Amino acid sequence: MRTHIGEVEGLYRYPVKSMRGESLAVAQVGWHGIAGDRRLALHRVDDRGGFPWLTASRLPELVCYSPLRRTPSDAELPSNVRTPAGTELTLFGDELAAEVSARHGAPVAMVHLNRGIFDEASMSLIAHATVEQIGRASSQPPDVRRFRPNVALRTLDARPFIEEDWVGGVLTFGDAPDAAAVAVTNRDVRCAMVNIHPDSARIDAEVLKAIVRLRANTAGVYATVTRCGSLVVGQPVFFEPSTM
Repeated sequence: MRTHIGEVEGLYRYPVKSMRGESLAVAQVGWHGIAGDRRLALHRVDDRGGFPWLTASRLPELVCYSPLRRTPSDAELPSNVRTPAGTELTLFGDELAAEVSARHGAPVAMVHLNRGIFDEASMSLIAHATVEQIGRASSQPPDVRRFRPNVALRTLDARPFIEEDWVGGVLTFGDAPDAAAVAVTNRDVRCAMVNIHPDSARIDAEVLKAIVRLRANTAGVYATVTRCGSLVVGQPVFFEPSTM
């Protein structure tokens, strides 16, 4: 049975993996998640391992780099990046690669992957109540940006970690017959990224410690797209459990 569980509180896209995200009023969802989300990443040139991407877990200052769109004809992807010092550089230019390489201490290069570069699934979601509870437990101001979700939800049931109840079921965004929908696949196991302040890159280990204490290191959920469509801030969200 499908039930109304709340509404979309926020929508977010992260054009370059680990760089600053964008807050959206409307987002288009395709089979590989939100259009333009995590389609770009910095590749660690000398790395031959299975995860060659440079992330803020290795270089926290990455969260202070802001992707910018200076070419309206390509709305999904940025063309430039503003550095923490305020300098604007071309996304695929040698200057940006050189600056990040110097900070990292090893060469990096920007790459574009059409299907995106995701840790687990192409969509991530978290509830307002979960963010609030982690903020209280860590003595930090609650900030959804620490969790880098695609969708933030304000739920009618205000229990923290209510998202866990959705695993195995389907979330539908809006009440139209062809509304966008996602299948919730698993809980989101958190890493040190949540400790990084999204504006200053300051590290506060209490955030991850609080998540470990509260929920064995999980907060939010991952999902895969089952029906493409539009997401809109304020849109009602419905949940249908698995019939299996």
